[in-house]
Amino acid sequence: MFSGLFENASEWLQTGAIFAGSAFAGFLVAWTAFKLFKLYGRRRDVLLLRSINNNLRTPVLWLVPVLFALAVPYAFGVPAGKAQTIRLLLEIAMYIAAGALFVQLVDVVSDLVRDRYRIDVQDNLEERKIITQFQYIKRVIISVAIVVVIAFILLQFNQVRELGAGLLTSAGVAGIIIGLAAQKSIANLLAGFQLAFTQPIRIDDVVIVEGEWGRIEEITLTYVVVRIWDERRLVVPLNYFNEKPFQNWTRTSAQLLGYVYLYTDYRLPVEELRKYYFAIIEQHEKWDGRVKNIQVTNSDRYSMEVRILMSARNAPDAWDLRCDIREQLISFIQKNYPECLPRTRVEMPGSEPRIPNPEPRIPGNE
Repeated sequence: MFSGLFENASEWLQTGAIFAGSAFAGFLVAWTAFKLFKLYGRRRDVLLLRSINNNLRTPVLWLVPVLFALAVPYAFGVPAGKAQTIRLLLEIAMYIAAGALFVQLVDVVSDLVRDRYRIDVQDNLEERKIITQFQYIKRVIISVAIVVVIAFILLQFNQVRELGAGLLTSAGVAGIIIGLAAQKSIANLLAGFQLAFTQPIRIDDVVIVEGEWGRIEEITLTYVVVRIWDERRLVVPLNYFNEKPFQNWTRTSAQLLGYVYLYTDYRLPVEELRKYYFAIIEQHEKWDGRVKNIQVTNSDRYSMEVRILMSARNAPDAWDLRCDIREQLISFIQKNYPECLPRTRVEMPGSEPRIPNPEPRIPGNE
């Protein structure tokens, strides 16, 4: 009796040792291959080589040993009865490792796409289109891969296969129930496909959503993350952008017109203000050279409204340019025409109004 037990234990240990040895051999093969690959990559600084080494190393170091172990029954003639349980576990591990490898392959492609279409350049409209579409497709592929891996794992069990056959008969009813319960989720998913290809928004677009100014930071399968200018994050459902109006400042181009309004006394010489404005705007690094103008756009019984128009390459430059020009023009009026600031005044009979300084200092005319 004891001799039989020892004999069985010895056979099981021998079988386990064969599987373990094969898996270790596979690990050494994969580890050596990536070591040589890394040494080769150091000599040639290529993004593809770096990305493969960074993303595929771990899943390959898991997958190759599993494949080597699965080949044991065929290479060493191990009886199917003794290898059945181990083989089942190895197949599950193979599906998980293969799924992880597929997901990491998508990351390799993502690295190449992001390097080819960079969004950190000045005119990046086409690049943002491609990145937005690829990011959404990548998320869909990863989700499908996870579902497929889980399905393959479950199908390794006979009980699940029998359950699946029964479920197929009621799939229509179940589909209707699930569809009714997940209407919003499905609507968001379909909205994601629509956004990815019609592209009312793209990654890094400047938008006004719910009264907040920000940039599109992330587009997932169900929601969009908007990075607000003060570093808050606004999370918005995908179908929001199909159902509600919003502003997209970079829909076709990042260029913008900025404006500043000044309210001054009627005695301000607008032409002198215009000369000064043209002198400073032409020297400003954030002006793109397209538009510069000053117009009196309104007036009432107290003051006149002066609109200063300017153009910039993008929204941040336009904001900084507006603030800087506003500050310089106010300082110019304060220094040269202080009596032309908006005020409520009373003139007594016989008083003589002060005549503005006819020759203000303008940069570049000294």
